[in-house]
Amino acid sequence: MFSLQETIRPSADLRNHYNEISKQCHEDNLAVIITVNGRGDTVSLSYEEYGRMKSRLELLEILAEADEDVRSGRVAPIQDTFDDLRAMLKEGKF
Repeated sequence: MFSLQETIRPSADLRNHYNEISKQCHEDNLAVIITVNGRGDTVSLSYEEYGRMKSRLELLEILAEADEDVRSGRVAPIQDTFDDLRAMLKEGKF
């Protein structure tokens, strides 16, 4: 299961301790929550973690759409799907 650890830092730390925050994101694999006036404002992640998180969200959206298709009866035999894909590949649509 995916679990990203978090830490909380005030916005002043972003200016005064950026390198430390960057290290927390990269080496410690933490999401750093930046606060303004004691309230959560932004989150800092390593670029790699952002990419992984984005990929997971995109996959979840695809799975949710597929689940909705099944619930709504928008399904087809798998052989029809493969035949359609083969035809599209032959036509150069990919």
